[in-house]
Amino acid sequence: MKIVGLIGLLAIVACWIPQTLEVVRTKRSSMSLSFLLLYFVGSIALTIYALGDPIFVTLNLLTTIGSAVNLYFKAFPRKDLSSKRQVPSSKQGPDFN
Repeated sequence: MKIVGLIGLLAIVACWIPQTLEVVRTKRSSMSLSFLLLYFVGSIALTIYALGDPIFVTLNLLTTIGSAVNLYFKAFPRKDLSSKRQVPSSKQGPDFN
C-alpha cells in the first residue's frame, strides 16, 4: 500500500510544481487569497497530524511550501514595470531617483 501513497504524493506535489514555477517566474499569484490561506493552514495542520508517517509528512510539507510561495507572492506581488516607457540606454540620462 505504500506504493499507492507514493503515487498520490507524487501526483499532488506535481500539481503544485507548474503553478509555483509560474508564480516565481512572474512574481505574482492569480490564485484566490482565501484558497491559499486555507490550504496553507490545512497543510500545516496535516503535517503536524501526520508526524510519524513519512509519506504524509512529506506530502503535506511540500504542499505547505508550495502554498507558502504562492501566498507570499499574492501578498507581495511584483510591481508591473512593463508600462514604463523604455528609453534606449544611449539616450538615457542619469537617474537621480
